[in-house]
Amino acid sequence: MRQKPSRATIKEVASAAGVSTQTVSRVINGRPDVSPETRKRVQEVVERLGYQPSALARSLIRQRSHTLGVVTAGLKYIGPSRILSGITMAAEEAGYALLLKELPRFEDNHIEPIFQALISRHVDGIIWAVPEIGENRNWVHQLPVDLDIPIVYLAMNPQENISVVSIDNYQGGRMAVSHLLEQGYRHIGHISGPLDWWEARQRIAAWKDTLKETGFEVEDRHWVEGNWSSSSGASVIEKLLEQYPEMDAIFVANDQMALGVMQVAHQKGLRIPEDIGIVGFDNIVESAYFLPSLTTIQQDQYTVSKVAVEEIIKIIEAGWAGLDPIAPRSVMLETTLIVRNSSLRPTT
Repeated sequence: MRQKPSRATIKEVASAAGVSTQTVSRVINGRPDVSPETRKRVQEVVERLGYQPSALARSLIRQRSHTLGVVTAGLKYIGPSRILSGITMAAEEAGYALLLKELPRFEDNHIEPIFQALISRHVDGIIWAVPEIGENRNWVHQLPVDLDIPIVYLAMNPQENISVVSIDNYQGGRMAVSHLLEQGYRHIGHISGPLDWWEARQRIAAWKDTLKETGFEVEDRHWVEGNWSSSSGASVIEKLLEQYPEMDAIFVANDQMALGVMQVAHQKGLRIPEDIGIVGFDNIVESAYFLPSLTTIQQDQYTVSKVAVEEIIKIIEAGWAGLDPIAPRSVMLETTLIVRNSSLRPTT
């Protein structure tokens, strides 16, 4: 049986480079108190010997776990699952592991055991990636002031004294409606997401405000509420067509519901975009392959995840370096209008 080759040790690296183990440690940890010549020599030996420092040993020495806690919910939805995927990629690139806790319900306010479980496992910080729904953020300002680790929140209304990273859903909604108006549509309806979601409320507010500011009346019969699923899009568009028969365009609050809307439109013999223009929200991969291809608002959830990881690591590193604490801030990321065939009204 072949014997497994032993891993190079820090002592072997120090001996080969002609320095102390403390110097090797300084080089590995990026300390500035090493001359360029020594740093280069140590790095060359590390590469030649294939030395890999133990993450466990480093965390014990520095009393850091290089682990982020992530709290999420609703992974059956595209948004939360994309966010988690992005956090995983960004954390791995930054050299951090993740400890995941998934809530059984979005509205779960019993958060003390969650924090206790994460803190007991010595996470360096927490990313709260649960969307803001209903009253599930009431506890935010009730956290202990002596909580020793930073928290960054995603997908919620910006608030003072907490770190938040969100997509500008309101801006995206205004872009969607403005585009339809520019295409010559004048009776623009809306299918919202569930209105206990903050994102859904932002998108319907943008629809209302944009129409009112351009001189169009907004009535209750001009919109209906869905639940983000394709099946709900198909069912509620039937109701909307009945109560708003003059409707010639529709802003749908997500692409999945828009798929259901398009299916019903085809079944009823409505031509897209000649009889009805459609704009969605999300820019899911499949939206480019709808028939016709779907105009939509792109929200880059991977960028949201990357920024959230960068923000929390920045706070963590500042604390461990003994620098002044970084003040909490809100980061609102812009959306992009992706124009495709479903909204390009013929000019004839």
